[in-house]
Amino acid sequence: MLVATRKFAKSWVAAVLIGLLIISFAIFGINDAFKGNFSNDVITAGSRGVSAADFKREFDAFRKNAEQQMGQPVTVEMAVENKVDTRVLEELASREAFGEMLYRAGIRPSDGLMEKEIRKIQAFFNPISGAFDKNLYLQRLNEAGMTPEKFDTVMRDEIAQAHTISAMVNGLRVPRAYTALAAVYGLEARDVGFFPIDPRSVEPPKPPTDAELTAFMQQNAERLTRPELRVLTLVAFSPALIQGDLPIDEAEVQKRYDFRKDTLAKPETRSLIQVPAKDAAVAKAVADRLAKGEDATAVARSLGVEPIVYVDKPRTAIADPRVGQAVFALKAGEISAPIQGALGYAVVRVTKITPGQTVALADIRPQIEAELRKDAAAEKVYALSQAYEDAHAGGANLPDAAKKAGVPSMTIGPVTAQGVGGQGQPVPGLTPKILEAAFALPAGGESDIQEVGNGEYFAVRVERVIPKSMPPLAEVKPQLTRVWMMREMVKRMQAKADGFVARMNKGETLEAVATSAGTQVARVAALDRQNAEQSQALSRDALVKAFGAKPGEVFVAEDPRFGLVVAKLEAVRAPSGANLARLTEEGRPQMTMGVFREIGETARRAARQEIKVKIYPDKARLALGLEPLKEDPKAGAPGKAEKSK
Repeated sequence: MLVATRKFAKSWVAAVLIGLLIISFAIFGINDAFKGNFSNDVITAGSRGVSAADFKREFDAFRKNAEQQMGQPVTVEMAVENKVDTRVLEELASREAFGEMLYRAGIRPSDGLMEKEIRKIQAFFNPISGAFDKNLYLQRLNEAGMTPEKFDTVMRDEIAQAHTISAMVNGLRVPRAYTALAAVYGLEARDVGFFPIDPRSVEPPKPPTDAELTAFMQQNAERLTRPELRVLTLVAFSPALIQGDLPIDEAEVQKRYDFRKDTLAKPETRSLIQVPAKDAAVAKAVADRLAKGEDATAVARSLGVEPIVYVDKPRTAIADPRVGQAVFALKAGEISAPIQGALGYAVVRVTKITPGQTVALADIRPQIEAELRKDAAAEKVYALSQAYEDAHAGGANLPDAAKKAGVPSMTIGPVTAQGVGGQGQPVPGLTPKILEAAFALPAGGESDIQEVGNGEYFAVRVERVIPKSMPPLAEVKPQLTRVWMMREMVKRMQAKADGFVARMNKGETLEAVATSAGTQVARVAALDRQNAEQSQALSRDALVKAFGAKPGEVFVAEDPRFGLVVAKLEAVRAPSGANLARLTEEGRPQMTMGVFREIGETARRAARQEIKVKIYPDKARLALGLEPLKEDPKAGAPGKAEKSK
């Protein structure tokens, strides 16, 4: 794709098309040239819409988070196969519907409240001056893949939703009867008696024949089938591989330092307290009172105003420039005369002065040299990619083109589409984008140069495709035999346990059946849902079945120590009054939060029904670079707009 784009940009066809585009702009205007009766929104919710770009940003964020949690690459296809696209669409639909419903209801944050919330986001403020930095604000939004308009909408929605839900549940506490029932459920005590099935009491099975193992393999074909593997040749163009060997031009170091030294220096800062005054006379009175040692806060409040406090702020952070000029002419502890500022009169007391600091070249030389190496490496990488591209376009295959360009190529694999080798270990050096490109090619196919990001490029060739297949019986016979023997042994133990259960259901006691089996009964008393996790006597399967059984019920449970146990729920007892009252009160906050979440979910579902949200799965798939869904005549047309659920 990158190769084709570069070639097209240099062609005469591109020049003609660009000329025609310029003429159309001149005649019809830029706005008219891009107007149309179409939308690429993947979700519509009243006046709102989620664009394809916004959906892809949310989808990619979810996918990257999954990669971090799983510790391995997650391709777009893998995510879609696991319905991640559907989950993201449903979540966005609910969010937009709720936001639209609140907007229609007139719940809209004021600009003042928006400004207050934005001021809490330190990433938007200059770390040196402490002032809001519009360029930094736009940079941070761009890094997050958001426009200012989208960020404004998201912020207003979050504020509106937080205030609405807070008002809905303010003072909410579930009735004690609710948590009392939960407490009874949690503290209900159970007595369980059990005995193990000794594997030695069961006749072991005979080793399986090859025919039995072959049939066993067919029964478990899905689990035993090995995934498709590919052997790849990869050529990577990365600044990290070459920037360490690049020389540094001392003149460039000095030039960059001279350009940035003022912004890197730390300006002088001051801490002060400012008392506003309505006129010169009041300001003089304030100055006199402060000079006598009165507290500035007390003086301000006696005048019915709040003092303005600045802590370690540079001159540019003082709201009134005239006040700032006067303040930075004072000494520490000094009180100003009345100041007639642009915003009114004021009197200031300076409490602290921190001198400014300059940054020497030696202090930031490593940083500047690293930047220069990175820039030079990016230029070198681009030149190498161009050289490779020219050789490849001239007919050379990937290894030969890499050799002509002076770039090393490496053979990797066999590897799966998930980046895992034949032994189940992740293969280093393979990103999701490389794997996606490699598994879209046939055997012998080569990709164009593709950009990874951060100035890095790659091209990949598929040397060999190893189709998915079942392993030969001879290769896995020992492991299969062991599993088959264990399965047959469990079947025989289960049959024996079922016989014991049948005898007990006919009236024999637990002790009598255990004695006939050559073992003894063990008991666990006062078992409840609070202490079950600490129980060492019963396995998890036995615990689950014990809490699901009725008094007197007999059951069989798996146990990793014995294989199987036969158990009986002998008694169930209600909790005592003191513990019941304690757990009732302790459980109210948790249950209240559960009700709170249910209220929020119900409100979001109601919003989707009210707003009549529409979801366009085909557009979502196109945004991810996938083919649209195929229409199924029996199931309708899943690729068309779907109404909110």
